Amino acid sequence: MNKKEVLEIRKLFKPEDCRVDRIRGCYVDGHKNKVSEMKEAFLSLPEEELHKYTDLFKKTLSGQVGKNLLNLAFPLQEEAEGGRQSTLLALRDSNLEDDALVSAFYDKIIESYLYAENYLILLIHGTYDVPGHASDHQEMFDASDYVYSFILCSICPVSLSKPGLVYDLPSNAFIDKTQDWMVQMPDTGFLFPAFNDRNTDIHSLLYYAKNPELLHPELMEDILGCQLPMTAGDQKKTFDQIIEDTFSDHCDFEVAKTVHQNLNALLEGKKDDPEPTPLDKNEIKRFLESCGAEKEQIENFEETYQEEPGEETQILASNIANPRKFEVKSDDVKIAIDSARTDLIETRQIDGIEYILIPLTDNVEVNGIRIRSSTAQKK
Repeated sequence: MNKKEVLEIRKLFKPEDCRVDRIRGCYVDGHKNKVSEMKEAFLSLPEEELHKYTDLFKKTLSGQVGKNLLNLAFPLQEEAEGGRQSTLLALRDSNLEDDALVSAFYDKIIESYLYAENYLILLIHGTYDVPGHASDHQEMFDASDYVYSFILCSICPVSLSKPGLVYDLPSNAFIDKTQDWMVQMPDTGFLFPAFNDRNTDIHSLLYYAKNPELLHPELMEDILGCQLPMTAGDQKKTFDQIIEDTFSDHCDFEVAKTVHQNLNALLEGKKDDPEPTPLDKNEIKRFLESCGAEKEQIENFEETYQEEPGEETQILASNIANPRKFEVKSDDVKIAIDSARTDLIETRQIDGIEYILIPLTDNVEVNGIRIRSSTAQKK
């Protein structure tokens, strides 16, 4: 799913026009015990509760595609009878009315999910009459091509609220606040089936992780049967290692600056694309050439890439570029400037030692103190 398709599904959770028809829930304590369960017709809930739940659902479809939101495909064996995909299909097709199926699904999550505190498993079913598109790409809301039927699972931490004094209106006084168990925004979750090309794709799902570096592989593998992808942080580390290995002893400041500029130029050129920009082996090779890699360095890259990270590895440009800042860091110093002003930094050798230089302007502060350059003092 791309970001346009994600936003289209998020709109289904507007309280005033919600397409959710069934909600199930299971509250689990830190000892993996089921404390309570719920089963409701969603639109029969009180309005205030309905708003709170839709906020949780929308959060499960938030973040950056390719970072917080991951498109996962089922291996073929998981689509056979008894596979994880077939289990999710059965849940969806039952409209979450089959208590045995739902209970078994809860049990699998409780057994696998690595979380030491209380949490709430929310499971919803919904349907969406997908509007057709006219020749000018405008939606025709009175003409539906087909119905998209889906389930969404959100796993939300439940924690005690902070104690304190609160104002009590009936008594017109400040009283001690009772601590309550509060449902937090989702830690992880998924949408099944995926809504690819604005159509039902039962071979894929959209996975959500609040922390892109904590993907909960136990859920991906045990519950969904999908392969764990490389995290955004690991993609960045892998790409940085490729640059260092390719340029080797010639990986100097100018090379790093060129890589930064070319990556941001690549993202700028793709900013209107709804899809993330993937970089496979051939695209990385062309990128290295654009950064000045010579023939021998490219040959070295091709040899090492086959082994690490591997021919099938795909890196997203949005996960390795930093369009906001350009950072220089050593053991004792860290410098960050606006991404568009890399021209302000240069290297120069003085008395045989290489320095990174930044020109002083008339508006420089040190610990909040505005300083004057020696040139300005002489003037």
